[in-house]
Amino acid sequence: MVSAVFHTPTSVMPEPSESPRTGPSAAHAVAANEPMHTKPATAVTRQPFDWRGLWLQVLPPVLGLAFLVGIWAMVSMGTGASIPSPAETFKQAVGVFSDPFYSKGPNDQGIGWNILSSLKRVAMGFGLAAIVGIPAGFLIGRFTFLSRMFNPLISLLRPVSPLAWLPIGLLVFKGANPAAIWTIFICSIWPMVINTAVGVQRVPSDYMNVARVLNLSEWKIFTKILFPAVLPYMLTGVRLAVGTAWLVIVAAEMLTGGVGIGFWVWDEWNNLNVKNIIIAIFVIGMVGLLLEFALIKLATAFTFEEVKS
Repeated sequence: MVSAVFHTPTSVMPEPSESPRTGPSAAHAVAANEPMHTKPATAVTRQPFDWRGLWLQVLPPVLGLAFLVGIWAMVSMGTGASIPSPAETFKQAVGVFSDPFYSKGPNDQGIGWNILSSLKRVAMGFGLAAIVGIPAGFLIGRFTFLSRMFNPLISLLRPVSPLAWLPIGLLVFKGANPAAIWTIFICSIWPMVINTAVGVQRVPSDYMNVARVLNLSEWKIFTKILFPAVLPYMLTGVRLAVGTAWLVIVAAEMLTGGVGIGFWVWDEWNNLNVKNIIIAIFVIGMVGLLLEFALIKLATAFTFEEVKS
């Protein structure tokens, strides 16, 4: 009975020179470097191109643009051509963009110079707002006393229309250009302050407890804990602020004059050139879309995977 259950090692393991299936011949073939038949490698099958996915990505935007152009054409026919048709506006746009950087005086410049002037004002006002707003957001979110001190002020001033600040800027700075920059600054600062403060307040308490245990300085807490954790919220505030700044600059330039896309729209209205007004509307939308897309890509590059999902 015992010998039927427990076997000796020689009865279980085959000899080194033999294989339980092929016997001695396979071992001798390997030893003699004789070629052995191997299974042929399977060819990699190429996946077919996903035409359906491409069609679903391309078709909806094309249909949306076609719907807009169709509505535009019907409105043009219904108003007796007082609103120019898409074809007429396209011909005018070709002429406008054929020489976008001409200059025939301070009040007669190409659309390229007007766009660059508006972007310059947006960059200056937005940059000043970032320099002030982001550190202020960190301080308000980090210290409870400052949060209770400034939250009522932010709640009071944030709903004020940006153009309501323009007369204050004209009164203080005595000039149209600094007043426009001031208006952009005051309307861009709130999204950055609020989003940065919220990001600081949402940092897990475990991180701060570890910082207290390690007796880290405020600078170490900021550089090693707060800044990496708050960066996605901060970039979201920056994206919202730049969109607001681009909206405000058009209205501010209509009121202050000078070179800029907003002033260009108002000047074309005074000349009753509706085609150029429609062209300016599309240009404003495209520039705003490009700014939004660039900041979304920037925010995605610095956002953690769990935040993205």
